[in-house]
Amino acid sequence: MFITAFLSLAGLGFICWLLFNLAVYALPFFAGVSAGMAAYHAGAGPLGAIMVGLIAGALTLVIGQVLFAIVRSPVLRAIVALLFAAPAAVAGYHAVYGVTGIGDAGEIWRQAFALIAAAIVGFVAWSRVSALYSGHAGQSVGAASAHLALPGAANDG
Repeated sequence: MFITAFLSLAGLGFICWLLFNLAVYALPFFAGVSAGMAAYHAGAGPLGAIMVGLIAGALTLVIGQVLFAIVRSPVLRAIVALLFAAPAAVAGYHAVYGVTGIGDAGEIWRQAFALIAAAIVGFVAWSRVSALYSGHAGQSVGAASAHLALPGAANDG
């Protein structure tokens, strides 16, 4: 009994860790899956759909990184970060809503937990997008590699 409870908590903890770490990539994943499904239904076949999906997801991620690195307006940066955080919040909502359905929680509690999780996962994704792609020194390991040095522009990072 103790081993079952321990493994259940460890598995749930791993799933939560995975959700928080992969939340930033919800938008590129959604774009890749959508493009792959559209390509498959257009007759590209399974391998063609996979290739289209991988290319669309990678392009979405790269375009988001480049936009966040180039744009200096706080409003436009907030819009780019919101584009990445909103799908993460939706993914967090559905993940917790599904997990709470396993137990004996009532519908009101399921909704409450799912909404709280959506807010937390969305905020975590927002802060990770801002930290990873901001280009400020000392914030994260990925910040230095995501910073684009433009020719003729002052490099303060």
